[in-house]
Amino acid sequence: MILFAVGPGTGALQTPEMIRDLVSSGHRVEVILEQETRRFIGPAVFAGLAPVVEEPAETPEALVFAPSTAGTVARLARGLGEGPAERSYTAGARPAVIVPELDEATAAHPAVRENLELLRRDGCRVLAHEERRVVSPAELAGAVLNSLGGPLSGIRVLITAGGTREPVDKVRFVGNRSSGKMGRAIAREAYRRGAEVTVVAANVEVREPGVRWVDAETYAELKEATARLAAYSDALIMAAAVSDFTPAEVVEGKIRRGNAKELELKLVATGDILKAVRMSNPELFMVGFAASFGDPTADAREKLETKDVDLVVGNDVSLAGSGFGSEENEVHIVGRTGDNFVPRSTKKEVAGAILDAVAMEISKERQGKHG
Repeated sequence: MILFAVGPGTGALQTPEMIRDLVSSGHRVEVILEQETRRFIGPAVFAGLAPVVEEPAETPEALVFAPSTAGTVARLARGLGEGPAERSYTAGARPAVIVPELDEATAAHPAVRENLELLRRDGCRVLAHEERRVVSPAELAGAVLNSLGGPLSGIRVLITAGGTREPVDKVRFVGNRSSGKMGRAIAREAYRRGAEVTVVAANVEVREPGVRWVDAETYAELKEATARLAAYSDALIMAAAVSDFTPAEVVEGKIRRGNAKELELKLVATGDILKAVRMSNPELFMVGFAASFGDPTADAREKLETKDVDLVVGNDVSLAGSGFGSEENEVHIVGRTGDNFVPRSTKKEVAGAILDAVAMEISKERQGKHG
């Protein structure tokens, strides 16, 4: 059970959506309304989501304080539990996530900064107070779920996302239609399942909170970052669409059209990131992607062997409304012991199916090594 303490502040208006996200992830939530909170929000808004209680029915497995005042921060940091949620924290209930709602002057006060640092040292996750930004329901739910752990707890997952762009000159490039949505969905779900997540993002505008983010633009940049970070990872999920070709020469400045009717562009093949990473990391669990026009299973099986990877996710990019840029996908997850077809679903659901397969295969490998 997650005990959610709602403090007084405008951030209280977001808490029903935060709780809905936690409940939809399969967790039971109980709500404590702190003093003065009812000026902002009442028990009725939580009807059908979670019960509003005076005392928790059992010892909570996680605590959330959102929003929290400077007073709450001080009491938690100094071990002075005033209400049931604070007393649970003082008694040692963990993990705990806190979302301070502080004005600029309060946030800058040395005593408040010290209290927040004490909470961090005590293992409490403090979200967003320094950036002065609003914590979204998805970000808070992700932090709570990651703290609780899951099937990927303790696993360092490296994910590539987006599509590379190969410059022709300073204003033009050769690229592809990948939006990065699939890679982002995998990163989000892996984080929620307890993993330590790093994303190498090729031209992805929206970042995922809670994960380490490394930007890349070209094939060469993506290869360098992936190869470097793979050495510190337990699993690599290669969801980025990587350019197969790059211009042989890059023009400094801008190519002028003038009176020209044609422009010849010479392209040369790029390398194979998966093979390069495998050679340097023989024990790394690796997942490749195979985008095909038509049934992708044959391409996926071929890639499974030729790339020496553990799983290949094949998808038919010719299907309308599926794949590049869309909100849905349809994939075949191909492994050495069998295939799993995932019919058209949201990319969140597809990401979950991919990560289920990853967790299962890693568990089998570990059991084999110790069995």
